[in-house]
Amino acid sequence: MHDIEFIGKTDVGLIRNNNEDTFVINNNANFCLVADGMGGAAAGEMASQIFAQTADEVFSGHASESEQAAIDRVQATFRMANDRILAHAAQFPEHQGMGCTAEVLVFCGSGFVIGHMGDSRTYRFREGVLKQLTKDHSLVQDQIDQGLITEAQARSHSMRNVILRAVGVRPSPALDTLRGPVYPGDLFLLCSDGLTDMIDDQEIGQVLALEGDVSLKSEHLIDLAKRAGGKDNITVVLAEIR
Repeated sequence: MHDIEFIGKTDVGLIRNNNEDTFVINNNANFCLVADGMGGAAAGEMASQIFAQTADEVFSGHASESEQAAIDRVQATFRMANDRILAHAAQFPEHQGMGCTAEVLVFCGSGFVIGHMGDSRTYRFREGVLKQLTKDHSLVQDQIDQGLITEAQARSHSMRNVILRAVGVRPSPALDTLRGPVYPGDLFLLCSDGLTDMIDDQEIGQVLALEGDVSLKSEHLIDLAKRAGGKDNITVVLAEIR
């Protein structure tokens, strides 16, 4: 298992009154996550917290497992959190419509496993190249895939916040899982759309290429998003392979 440095930061932004984003870093179990709540103030915040608490339960005490075991735990996290959020909404009708997008990144052996649902994202920065590993589950991404709009048009599209998949909205949503090797020097970024709606991939790559520790890079990313308008909560988690 590689030595991994994690850092996470979240900011309410400049428009919202409360922060519905949640992040978790668990050094003992070698995993991190970002969850972005939706469904109104209290409900969105509750949904992302339910997801985070579920992941902590599922992964607690299970470091350095096999890739398949990591995949099983990622799938269990999303399944259990989905059921818990639905159950909460059924018990508290005022929270109907609550849910969250979520990214989970687990390191196991010499590789990684990602669980992804929604329009939060996971990137990898390797040897000067930034790659978006996940694909947004959003209406505008579907339109990009169909060739109906360009990525530039998507950034200002009136329906860019319409999400097609999320945790806790309906029973048994489809989960994207990804896996791959890790190498010394790799830098992974998990973020909510409060970052990527404000700054583009080129700007993100420029920050990750800077000299300095990951804490400064995370602060720089959040500062850039706020300078660009800070219209949503902004959450950034970085994991660097030493």
